[in-house]
This record gives sequence, structure tokens and C-alpha cells, in this order.
Amino acid sequence: MTLSRIAPYLQATPLTLILAAFLVLPIATIVMVSFWDYDSIQIFPAFVFTNYEETITSPVTWNTYLNTLKFTVIVWAVTLLVGFWVAYYLTFHIRSATMQMVLFLVCTIPFLTSNIIRMISWIPFLGRNGLLNQTLMNMGLIDQPLEFLLFSDFAVVLAMVHLYTLFMVTPIFNTLMRIDRALIEAARDAGANGWQILLNVIIPLAKPGIAIGSIFVVTLVMGDFITVRFMSGGQSASVGLMMANQIALLQYPAAAANAVILLVIVLLLVGAILRIVNIRKEL
Repeated sequence: MTLSRIAPYLQATPLTLILAAFLVLPIATIVMVSFWDYDSIQIFPAFVFTNYEETITSPVTWNTYLNTLKFTVIVWAVTLLVGFWVAYYLTFHIRSATMQMVLFLVCTIPFLTSNIIRMISWIPFLGRNGLLNQTLMNMGLIDQPLEFLLFSDFAVVLAMVHLYTLFMVTPIFNTLMRIDRALIEAARDAGANGWQILLNVIIPLAKPGIAIGSIFVVTLVMGDFITVRFMSGGQSASVGLMMANQIALLQYPAAAANAVILLVIVLLLVGAILRIVNIRKEL
């Protein structure tokens, strides 16, 4: 075999080794451990389906997965709505390229701090005696504090939207910036109004960016556990939080089984998105 034939394989070898060491091997280990058995103090190398059977047949586990999917759908919808309009405004209403970049960087400022700090910052704002409740009461709009603002599903969704909206803004903004303005002018010359241009020109051309942003948001929300733990006050659950609790109780095989199931669900969701939208235009 000549050097020219083996050169591509040699070039791909470092990346292959990295992926094998940091992606394939960890996933294979999780799959292997998911078939092991355990008791209250130790785990046993074995090949049993008990962990999957308990997961699939447990109503509590089903409710947890459904609750996670509920959070995913709501957060995806809200981040898509907010993210698209932010990207749309930056692209088509800000004429200066410099100002576009400045405003886009302003959107990234919250990411200079950790997710936990940004999430916890909502607690004094949404609390029973927090800034929002006190302001509404001082204005006479409410007679007593609103209880649903904190330690509820509303608080979980709000925090997740705050944390993950930028992951939707960035790919959509990148896609909208690539749209040829001549197409919009041609549609306007043909008599299309603003809404017709948006629905028939801009949104179809923005689908690759929407798909990439959706993949980011879906995968992040499906695996999130710290936001659910803090913002729900222990009154809600997610698959990630369930696995964290199982790991804390040394139930590693059960947590591994849930991790495998969650991975399959996420891959199915991502596959469905890729079947609907061709993102090769963005790659």
C-alpha cells in the first residue's frame, strides 16, 4: 500500500483515538454497567435485565420521563420563539454590522458567569418576599405574594429558558445573516407583505439554524438536573435528577440503565429533527 493511500487513514487516526477514548469507551462502559446487579452496599458484575425491567415497568419512572419531556417541549417552544425574534431583530433591524456584533456579544454577557449563579439569582427575585412580589404588592396589583413564582414548574421553565435561549439565538442568527437580501427584495417587488416574506422566505431559509438550535436545547434540557433540583424545591423531577439521586445512593447500575434509555430517547429526538430539516447547509 502506497503512502498516498494510507495518508488519509493516518490523518484520521488521532481523531479516531480521541473519540474512542472519550466517547465510545465511556458509553460502552455505561452500557456494560447497566446490566450489572447491585444491593445496598455494592455492585456485582453480571448480566441481568433487572435494571431495565424496573425502569420500564415503574409508573414513577414513566412519570419522570414524561415530566422531562414536558419540560423539553415547553422550553424548546419558548426558546425558539424568543431566540428567533432576537436573531431576526439583530439581522434585519440593525443595519450596522458593528452594532449587530456588539448587541450579539451583549447577549453573551450572562455566559461569563456560571449556570448555577445565573440560576440562583432568580431565587431572590421570584421568592415569596422577593423583588417581583414586593413590587406587585406595592403597586396594588396583588394582595398577597404569588406562590407559583418559585419552587414550581414555572420557576424551572423560566430558569431553563434563561440558561438556554442563547443556544437557540446563535445558530438562527448565523443562518439569517447568510440569507441573500436580494431574495427578500424580490419577494417585496412581487407584492409580498412583511408576514408573507417571513413565512415563505425567511423561516424556510432559517430551518437549518432552527434545527441546530433545537438539537442544542433538547439535549441540554433532557440531561439537566441541577436546575430542576434548585428551582423546583424538590417538588418536581427529571430523568437527570433521578439518575443523580441513584448515584448518590450508590445504585450505579440503575443509573446506567436510565442513562442508556435517556441516550436512546435523545438520539431518536435528534434523528427526528435531522429527518425534518437538512442541516448540511450550515456545516
